[in-house]
Amino acid sequence: MRIALISEHASPLAALGGVDAGGQNVHVAALAVALAQRGNEVVVHTRRTGEDQPDTVAMAPGVTVDHVPAGPPEPLPKDELLPYMPAFAEHLARRWAESRPEVAHAHFWMSGLATLMAAEDLGIPVVQTFHALGTVKRRWQGTSDTSPSTRIAIERDVGRRADAVIATCADEVRELAAMGVSSDRVAVVPCGVDLDLFRPDGPVAPRTSRRPRVLSIGRMVPRKGVDTVVRAMRQVPDAELVIAGGAPGDEETVRLRTLATGYGLGGRVRLIGSVGRTEVPALMRSADVLATVPWYEPFGMVPLEALACGVPVIASAVGGHLDTVAGCGLLVPPRKPRALSRALRDVLARPDLRAAMSAAGVRRARARYGWPRVAAQTESVYRNLARGRLGRLAAAGG
Repeated sequence: MRIALISEHASPLAALGGVDAGGQNVHVAALAVALAQRGNEVVVHTRRTGEDQPDTVAMAPGVTVDHVPAGPPEPLPKDELLPYMPAFAEHLARRWAESRPEVAHAHFWMSGLATLMAAEDLGIPVVQTFHALGTVKRRWQGTSDTSPSTRIAIERDVGRRADAVIATCADEVRELAAMGVSSDRVAVVPCGVDLDLFRPDGPVAPRTSRRPRVLSIGRMVPRKGVDTVVRAMRQVPDAELVIAGGAPGDEETVRLRTLATGYGLGGRVRLIGSVGRTEVPALMRSADVLATVPWYEPFGMVPLEALACGVPVIASAVGGHLDTVAGCGLLVPPRKPRALSRALRDVLARPDLRAAMSAAGVRRARARYGWPRVAAQTESVYRNLARGRLGRLAAAGG
């Protein structure tokens, strides 16, 4: 198949760790490569963010990245990109008029808006993956939500107009139903994990102390709940917390360091900044437990990667964690340091429990979340859609 993936702010070529660079970048890149390995021809359309970026880049065999001129060619926060979606759509329409894809798969709500605008007159089927929903973000962040005021309305319209919607977890299906998206057009296909990179055997990052190690890794933004982990460490004596992500001067990094110092945890909490992706598995394998407790999480790549590495996981009982971690890790309420500290103490005190969680996590990751399996499920949605078999979408995502 000729497949277009549209990811307006999350380039598959971007370095991870920034405020707007995270799981979606990984997802789009890995999905594109896995689809190409199945014999498909894939073009990823993403916004141009630099004057020196070439029009197109060959990312992998069968995968091309198209840098779309929409707005100034410089990095911009994703919440400022909505005004440039008409220009983005015009570029897509021109490209697709010359070389028509058989399906266009939009990632994130603004990509969906641009894709529907471009595909309508060309009769191209549109698949939508939201990755995050404005209704959920508004529920948790309230007035701190910086999304455009029209996001929720546009998101609802995109969900209703797309030919199919791929949800990444069961919790998202419920949110989509509340938005009025018909269930017969929704398939559940999870995000995947690189099982060659994230595996239980391999190098282990060195440890400089004998203390049990708790690891937190991810973007340095408040909603990720890293402050909850710091607060919980007050009741987890003798253990160390290693926090990976961000940069020394980031606002959230400074806040977390100040918080740890104020609690007298400076000697047991280390913020090590951003870690290269190829170094993440070794860091994960050095931990006795990974704690990831965001307020909300559309899917959550980090706990899945830790499970694949055989690292016990404690996660907040939200979003995708309810699918990935439940039954092979421990779930705790978000923003509840005492509940997290109890779980941490229990896991760190019981080698048998850690061993059982490790084995269960590896089995779960390998059985359900390898990218070849995820790509096959996604392609099945495309093909059922192309054949007009909308009623079989849910089965395709199973």
